[in-house]
Amino acid sequence: MILRPFWFAAASAAVLLSACATTAPPSTEAPITAPAPAPKPQAQVGTFGFDVAGMDTSAAAGDDFFRYAVGKWVDRTEIPADRSSLTSFAIISETAATRTRAIIEEAARANAPAGSDARKIGDYFASFMDEARIEALGAAPLKPELDAIAAIRSRTDLSRALGASVRADTDALNATNFYTERPFGVWIAEDLDDTSIYRPYLMQGGLGMPDREYYLADTPRFVELRGKYVAHIAAMLKLAGYSDPEARAKRVMALETAIARTHVPVDQSADVAKSNTVWTRAELPTKAPGIDWDAFLGAAGMADQPRFGAWQASAISGMAKLVDGQPIQAWQDYLAFHTVERGAPYLSKAFVDEHFAFNGQALSGAPQQRERWKRGVDFTSNALGEAVGKLYVERHFSPQAKAEAQEMAENVLKAFGQRIDRLEWMTPKTKARAKAKLANFRVYVGYPDRWRDYSGLSIVPGDAYGNWSRGVLFEYRRNLAKLGKPVDRTEWFMTPQTVNALFAPSQNSIIFPAAILEPTFFDPNADAAVNYGAIGGVMGHEVSHGFDDTGALFDEEGNLKNWWEPEDMARFKAEARKLADQYSAYEPLPGVRMNGEQVLGENIADVAGLAAAYDAYRLSLKGAAPQTIDGFTADQRFFLGWAQNYRSKFREPTLRRMVVTGVHSPGPWRALTVRNLDAWYPAFDVKPGQKLYLAPDDRVKVW
Repeated sequence: MILRPFWFAAASAAVLLSACATTAPPSTEAPITAPAPAPKPQAQVGTFGFDVAGMDTSAAAGDDFFRYAVGKWVDRTEIPADRSSLTSFAIISETAATRTRAIIEEAARANAPAGSDARKIGDYFASFMDEARIEALGAAPLKPELDAIAAIRSRTDLSRALGASVRADTDALNATNFYTERPFGVWIAEDLDDTSIYRPYLMQGGLGMPDREYYLADTPRFVELRGKYVAHIAAMLKLAGYSDPEARAKRVMALETAIARTHVPVDQSADVAKSNTVWTRAELPTKAPGIDWDAFLGAAGMADQPRFGAWQASAISGMAKLVDGQPIQAWQDYLAFHTVERGAPYLSKAFVDEHFAFNGQALSGAPQQRERWKRGVDFTSNALGEAVGKLYVERHFSPQAKAEAQEMAENVLKAFGQRIDRLEWMTPKTKARAKAKLANFRVYVGYPDRWRDYSGLSIVPGDAYGNWSRGVLFEYRRNLAKLGKPVDRTEWFMTPQTVNALFAPSQNSIIFPAAILEPTFFDPNADAAVNYGAIGGVMGHEVSHGFDDTGALFDEEGNLKNWWEPEDMARFKAEARKLADQYSAYEPLPGVRMNGEQVLGENIADVAGLAAAYDAYRLSLKGAAPQTIDGFTADQRFFLGWAQNYRSKFREPTLRRMVVTGVHSPGPWRALTVRNLDAWYPAFDVKPGQKLYLAPDDRVKVW
């Protein structure tokens, strides 16, 4: 399975993005000035579905479309003190979190039968909210794990400890999750060469900062962060009771820097064809010498697996050499720190505060910790996501919304098929395979047909740390249990209360959770042009992922198999290169340019998806004439619906992190997708000489 989510991160008010910005993950630098806490801005949605009051029509759409579409929203909106950014996704997520809180707190009060999902939900949340109990325990919950680390005496012991630490927390094609802070990641998904079976994939991990560049780049900002990180490591180890924490911190940093040198960069990790490396069990000791693989795999629960994916093969081999080549004391300090770091959010206030001081303030620029109930809602939802989600959709997702969203998705698929038919550059043979793949798409809206079983998860009242630890182990074992069984093609990879969407290439499935089907993305009462520009663009984006630079490599059964005629692939790559060059020209921060290749897949999906959504809107009219409403034509409302999805403000550290590590362009730059659609130009009277004007031959038309 490969996930390509439609993902947005929120950022902060220290940086105002112009019409050349796009969406990305939160960054990690301290703000120059911290904005004062502000009330959450409420979207003022017009009677036909978008925020007219948030527009700045004094800006020319052809010079600064982002400013034109959302400029006054940017001016009046402050990033809340507990966030490193603010986006439309974040605002809708606040609504979902408030709803989820009510569900969880009701479960906590209900005293439901022991063992029931409702009781587990309530006990998990109540245990996390019991600060007095957590404070009284202090560092005690860490003791069994830290004692086990202290008992490591040999390379075999170390290999066993590393194997026992792995969890199912990586994802080879979700670039927001390419690697784990644990030494190794394990991703259990469809075998890319035969999607009827599952395969375990080993993935690079082991870094406490977001990317190898944070360890290796010589920029002043990263040098400063490295100093803060060493101090943070020492502070965490001191809180856990370790002697000489400064010396230990230096050893940890030296080891992580060595690990960073082995890591494969983000853009290379996204290269599926190169990364689909298969090692047999017998080959592991020769391909990656240095680890006792018998001990590692036995502790990881994979002793009987005959073959593995080595996604970043050179990094796996490099890490194995470090297991053999670095002193055991350095590994013990490293494992101890990361045990404390992972568990800190569930421990006493001193741990929580220090964890936030580095990860929230220094890395992301957020001046204030999120309220405890919000963290509790997130953690409970992570551990018992579908149990919470089942209650969420019962209360907050109507059959009408599901039916309308499904109809829109069907129109988007139909429109995409018609676009394939009209392609002049593609040969009939490749067109036929593309249409076969499109016909095999599965579309899931709202919630899964079968809910996950949590009967095997033990939730103990008053044990916040243990509940978290058992929850991640439960999820890992759930994934391990897939091995050797037929692939479940109905599995959901997001909970219904998640504000997001995704495409799973190995399953040819797209998922739109209930929580994203809310204004401003989708409103059953809104004008269709706005809905198609907003959620229709998201739907088109996910469909297009099946045909982007990665999705195009998967056939109609989801197997990694070339189905293109060579001349068609050459034409596709040439057009994609134009899009990469277009985005490489954007400079979100002075001296910080986007890597067009790194964000290419998401930008292809944006361009093709928005074009398909535009055609789908026209199909939905069924021959009726488009309407002008309150002075806005249907085409204007369509493109404004798209652009207002990308309302965003970022703190500088978050924006920098997004550009360095992300595969999505930050929000305002995603709004610039419109430059490649011919219909945008007459809609806003965009002329040659304006800043965003592209000559017809320079507009990218991938599909």
